[in-house]
Amino acid sequence: MAKTNYTFEKRQKELAKQKKQAEKLLKKAANKDEQPVNDLAAPPADENSPPE
Repeated sequence: MAKTNYTFEKRQKELAKQKKQAEKLLKKAANKDEQPVNDLAAPPADENSPPE
């Protein structure tokens, strides 16, 4: 019977974990970049400005 290669399995698991973390960071960065754009699109109304 063939001997299982646990180091290969462990390495594959680590690579998958690193890939998942990288994707998560990219997703967070993308969401962070979108946040200021939304804030600029609708500036808060000044209390002293006349209503339209």
